Amino acid sequence: MTTESLTLKALPGNRTVLGATVKDGGVNFAVASTVATSVEVCLFDADGHETRYDLADYDAGVWHGFVPGIQPGQAYGYRVHGPFEPAQGLRCNPNKLLIDPYARAIVGSVTFDQALAGHDPDDPTKPSQADSAPFVPRSLVIDGSGYDWEGDTQLGRRSVNSVIYEAHVKGFTMRHPDIPAELQGTYAGLAHQAATSYLTDLGVTAVELLPVHESVPEGFLVARGLTNYWGYNTVGFFAPHQGYSAAVRAGQGPDGQVDEFKDMVKALHRAGIEVILDVVYNHTAEAGWDGPTLCFRGLDNGMYYRLDPSDASKYYDTTGTGNSVNASNPYTLRLIMDSLRYWMTEMHVDGFRFDLAATLGREEDNRFDQYSSFFELIAQDPVLGQAKLIAEPWDVGQSDSYDLGQFPAQWQEWNGRYRDFMRDFWRSKNTGVAEFATRFAGSSDLYASERRRPTASVNLITVHDGFTLRDLVSYDDKHNEANGEDNRDGTSDNRSWNCGAEGVTADATINALRERQQRAMLSTLLLSFGLPLLLGGDEIGRTQNGNNNAYCQDNEIAWFDWAAADNDLHGYVKRVLTLRREHPVFRRRRFLTGAAAAELGWYNCTGAPVTEEQWADPTMHAIAVYLDGADAPDDADDGTPLLDDDFLILVNAYWDELPFTIPPVRETPQTWFVELDSYDSAVSAARTFPKHTGDQVVARPRSVQVLRAPRSES
Repeated sequence: MTTESLTLKALPGNRTVLGATVKDGGVNFAVASTVATSVEVCLFDADGHETRYDLADYDAGVWHGFVPGIQPGQAYGYRVHGPFEPAQGLRCNPNKLLIDPYARAIVGSVTFDQALAGHDPDDPTKPSQADSAPFVPRSLVIDGSGYDWEGDTQLGRRSVNSVIYEAHVKGFTMRHPDIPAELQGTYAGLAHQAATSYLTDLGVTAVELLPVHESVPEGFLVARGLTNYWGYNTVGFFAPHQGYSAAVRAGQGPDGQVDEFKDMVKALHRAGIEVILDVVYNHTAEAGWDGPTLCFRGLDNGMYYRLDPSDASKYYDTTGTGNSVNASNPYTLRLIMDSLRYWMTEMHVDGFRFDLAATLGREEDNRFDQYSSFFELIAQDPVLGQAKLIAEPWDVGQSDSYDLGQFPAQWQEWNGRYRDFMRDFWRSKNTGVAEFATRFAGSSDLYASERRRPTASVNLITVHDGFTLRDLVSYDDKHNEANGEDNRDGTSDNRSWNCGAEGVTADATINALRERQQRAMLSTLLLSFGLPLLLGGDEIGRTQNGNNNAYCQDNEIAWFDWAAADNDLHGYVKRVLTLRREHPVFRRRRFLTGAAAAELGWYNCTGAPVTEEQWADPTMHAIAVYLDGADAPDDADDGTPLLDDDFLILVNAYWDELPFTIPPVRETPQTWFVELDSYDSAVSAARTFPKHTGDQVVARPRSVQVLRAPRSES
């Protein structure tokens, strides 16, 4: 039964600002529900005693009221009275304490108990009578107006000059030897000089953080002794995850995560690092109809979720999680937009990567539409117009779930075709070189027709979801036994190659091959046109021991093992990133027109242009890429032409060495010097360089070799 509590009446409030707003000696509470018959805000003292206030004012779908005398740090929640008619999609139940969708901070955790269910366990058509308050987190009143940003603002770096590093706040910092133990695993740890200097020294320009919104684990994981480590199970779209706060861990107040997150952003900005958040607006932690009622379901089920057109008691699921957020509803759209603007204006982040973004583009007919209300609102918003907007351009289970290349022009997209092809190419599958050329040059087939730039393509080979790069070259099959699902979870489409042995081996030949494979793929990724995304840890050979779905492994499987870092690989990645940064020819802002303008040339190993027959040959595994640094260069911000040296990139995915003849790309013979060779990360000084037009250069097996002709010699 619900806890008996005296209900007081709140004073008249203001509906215009949703959430809990500190003002005039108290707090204004406002929450949206178009189906409720009444709403109570419930205040909790330090002993857990509950006092309820009736929010009697209702205007335009919002219940609101003012409670005087309330201070920042006050814990609260909502109880919503209204119809419980699952067949009609209605699931109000005042016995369930609900988190404020606009809570700026959340304290406490979920205890999985039968009381979390909104329905009666014996009859799902009836409401549960059990009070959930003892088992759910509390929302916190926050006043962030006094924070000193010290002049900080978004960095506004051009995408063409960006390199993104995908990282997990806890995973990156948890075992870093130079981060103090009390800060490891936290926002403060990522703000530490040891972390920021590592990122700047490596040469990346932005961190893309796995979800930092407040999240809770799934009940089935807790039952196995696991948790949702990645955080793709959001319950608070305005609240920084409390589990990553050193201040909260140290007992320095329940809302310390807010200022600590701001400190982290400020520190990263000072180091020249942009902050991009991986955000999960496509679903919530409430799972399917039989999942826990924590927030949205109990407020207004049909407002926040897509209901199954054939059975409104169920959800229309395009995310594989049990529910899909109803981004066609104006109140839900407002929630998403308000959240995004909050993280930009109040938390100073630089951009967002949208998980399963195709779901957000679905309207009432459930079809993906690049002109949907969500995309239109983003396009019109003056704040979000300054953000980096990156889509994971797919969702699940629909005929139109794979929407790569179909997002609006201001968006960038994780390029799954780049990932899949480059993995196949470097394991010497019969893919040919035609698609290699297309992907390397920015995927014009996906983006040029809409007059988008190469940076619309976020190039990637590995990300959090799947094998790390080290595991990609060490395992043919996934090894997810630690997840407790008998290795059934995680994709089997890894496009990996273990180089001759499954997993760890003492075979020096296999290990050397694995090292070369990693360097070849990293060279390709970081020199391709577009926006490179580097999975954090790939630069030091991080392994998850073959686990390609480590979402529930908050332990050594998923944390960086800095003590085992491959320092040679790290040094090589730094050199490739330095080459990219110092030479604008690798950072072209537009698609090149190939041989017609002589900016970009494709040659076979004889030094002749690739023929039509060779373009069509799936057994061709080698190509030379010529980049002209002086022909029609881009302009710098001050209008100065970005003239550069010429480069010749020898790509050999054959299993044997291959002699390349340096092509006559200019009328005057050129002198070429080696800059990088993925086969030999040190590029021994004993190599026979310089070379000249018409000379032969041996490209060793499965390697990328970069030659440079200084412009003064051109």
